[in-house]
Amino acid sequence: MTGKAMLPMGIENFQEMRTGKFYYVDKTGLIKTLLENFGKVTLFTRPRRFGKTLMMSMLRYFFETGSDSSLFDGLKIAREKELCDRYMGTFPVISISLKDVSGRTFESAKESLRTLIGNEAVRFSFLAQSDQLSDTEHKRYQMLIHIDEKGSFDMGNGLMEDSLRTLSQLLEKYYGRKVILLIDEYDVPLDYAYRFGYYDDMAELVKKLFGQALKTNESLYMAVLTGCLRISKESIFTGLNNFSVYTVKDVRYNEYFGFTDKEVLQMLEYYGRADQYDAVKEWYDGYLFGNMSIYCPWDVINYCDGLRDESVAEPQNYWVNTSSNDIIRKFVSQANASMKSEIELLINGGSVKKKIRQELTYRDLDSQTDNLWSVLFTTGYLTQCGKDDHGMTELIIPNKEIQWIFEEQIRDWFAGETQKNTQRLERFCCAFAENDAASVEEIFNDYLGDMISIRDTNARKNMKENFYHGLLLGILGNKNDWVVRSNAESGDGYSDISIEIRKKLTGIVIELKYAEDGTFEAGCREAVKQLKDRNYEEALVKNGMRTIYRYGIACYRKCCRVVSV
Repeated sequence: MTGKAMLPMGIENFQEMRTGKFYYVDKTGLIKTLLENFGKVTLFTRPRRFGKTLMMSMLRYFFETGSDSSLFDGLKIAREKELCDRYMGTFPVISISLKDVSGRTFESAKESLRTLIGNEAVRFSFLAQSDQLSDTEHKRYQMLIHIDEKGSFDMGNGLMEDSLRTLSQLLEKYYGRKVILLIDEYDVPLDYAYRFGYYDDMAELVKKLFGQALKTNESLYMAVLTGCLRISKESIFTGLNNFSVYTVKDVRYNEYFGFTDKEVLQMLEYYGRADQYDAVKEWYDGYLFGNMSIYCPWDVINYCDGLRDESVAEPQNYWVNTSSNDIIRKFVSQANASMKSEIELLINGGSVKKKIRQELTYRDLDSQTDNLWSVLFTTGYLTQCGKDDHGMTELIIPNKEIQWIFEEQIRDWFAGETQKNTQRLERFCCAFAENDAASVEEIFNDYLGDMISIRDTNARKNMKENFYHGLLLGILGNKNDWVVRSNAESGDGYSDISIEIRKKLTGIVIELKYAEDGTFEAGCREAVKQLKDRNYEEALVKNGMRTIYRYGIACYRKCCRVVSV
């Protein structure tokens, strides 16, 4: 691997990417598409970790006066000589990212936003000495960058709301050229505000800030925004006459966010790991943007990096460490019987058709449970499959990574539900301890009926057995005074589950089987034979257990059969 370009782990700055000898997947074709389909204000909505921030940095370094044009040498946009001569390095650019504008209170979030805007204004410190600005304009600039005695920017609410327009006017006066405004992750402050209870205040602030920057700003040449959700009902963008929105449903720009199949294969071949193509595709592909299948770039880069130094062998879940999965937890917990059935269908590789509202607001999340389908779609936990049909979108889980996240959240939800119903849990455990197979069967069937099944219908039989094994193990593990072991070595093999009830000197051995096509009796016979042949109770006897109960359990879909021997 000597001499190979480094993988851009967490690199979101275009200049750093190009000067630091990092592997770069060329997305500069977006610049040409953007200029040829001009809109005064353009909004791109994509899930997190699909390259929005790097794209915005690329736009800044292309358009901004004084930028190094050599950053684009050898890239697609450099072939467009006329566009480059006309647009490259010719605009003042205001570039802010709202992804870190957060806080548990409105005041702390507002202070974060004030600091962000103040720091961007400081980037143009030459304005303070410019002879092209009047005394009044100098004062306006000083107000944007003034620091109070506590070391904080002290622009008041009115000035902050007008800050982007004010800075645009000053830059136009200095350069004699209208301004390009880039706002990355515009909806993050609204997300935090929704979570911490100051949503109306933040929505009003963002509405005023954007209104003056985007609607009544005569110094604006063009604005580009990115985010996850398209927010419209708060009227943040009301009144914009030339406002273009491109979502994951649109064909235009579909190849510029995330990696295409060709780009992934080229990367793997470059690092000598084309043998992992099928695994990468299974885990990280599957997002349909417009009519094109797209990979999550964050995952591909991380896995490729792990393969290079051999720190990983199998695909890993990288999304779970970078994104809040609260939306799935909420979705699962609020699901009624019909929705649980639909979740099961998705988990098992099926699809559901739903009406997708792409103009949801955060306030809408709690108004109707059905709205959560739209949020799961826009945030990348579900993707479209084929064309819309009479206003309905066919949805699937995009890949194995997201399926894993669903499964983990379902397990967590079920564990919580099990702990809540202590009376049922106690009856279940007592039935095991009293060798009451009929009651064990009745209550386990009850649990299975409540559970959102996450078995894989295409999996091998032993993988299906693992689902029921894990489910039962999770239930019994809530009994704090029991010693519960999984796959413990004993006798001539490894028992599925072994239990020591030390207060009663009682041991329990459980063997689970998957009953193909509902053949419960055959499944139970197989489990019983294994219990008898392999002497699983040996370890329990050695540990002092005087009474031993052995259970064979056969499971199929949401039903089980239990026998005791």
